[in-house]
Amino acid sequence: MTPVHFTFSTAFLLGLAGLAFHRMHLLSALLCLEGMMLSLFLALSLWTLELNATSFSSSPILLLAFSACEASAGLALLVATARTHGTDRLQSLNLLQC
Repeated sequence: MTPVHFTFSTAFLLGLAGLAFHRMHLLSALLCLEGMMLSLFLALSLWTLELNATSFSSSPILLLAFSACEASAGLALLVATARTHGTDRLQSLNLLQC
């Protein structure tokens, strides 16, 4: 494993660990998700450059588009939660209550 691949794998795993263990606020969960998507985008971009394959050249852009959609939906949920509950703490949310 090259140092570049190790760096991107470590960045993805750190984002996953942050998402799993530090779920106090919705904003921190969204930031961990964005870090994971950024490491996936960079790794996929470098992978297509290393292979010199033109058939895979659109996949990093497609991943970036899905990441932007995920970020906008997450921020919309963050704003809606902050307006209705007054905080973005995940402990104050109750999924059983309508």
